[in-house]
Amino acid sequence: MKIKNIFDIAGRAMAAQMVRLNTISSNLANAGATTGDPETVYKPLKPEFKTQYSESVKKNGISTVNVSKVVELQKEPFKIFDPNHPLADGDGYIYKAPINVEEEMVDMMDASRQYQNNIEVVTTLKALTLKTINLGK
Repeated sequence: MKIKNIFDIAGRAMAAQMVRLNTISSNLANAGATTGDPETVYKPLKPEFKTQYSESVKKNGISTVNVSKVVELQKEPFKIFDPNHPLADGDGYIYKAPINVEEEMVDMMDASRQYQNNIEVVTTLKALTLKTINLGK
């Protein structure tokens, strides 16, 4: 896909941050998920980003970002001894999703700020474009 202009750059960056926010939301929603089998516990998700350069990047220096894929992190679940829990396995353990809520919240704030920064780029460009158009009047 071609990178056409700054609106395209900011739009793709915003789309990438939206995927990031969606994965964070999924992780936070499943932070307390409990199971009796370590194989079926929720695994946290993270997007992988890839830089996309314009066809003439050496001339114009234009690049943006895309999400190449969303991956499940291979973290060990939290193993908790709770023999009275209805989901406990034969040894009395339950398994919780390996999600650090504080880490996810920091990541969410960063993704939100990146999204807002790109909105500011688009807003500024729009205002400057309108001022340029009005110069000729």
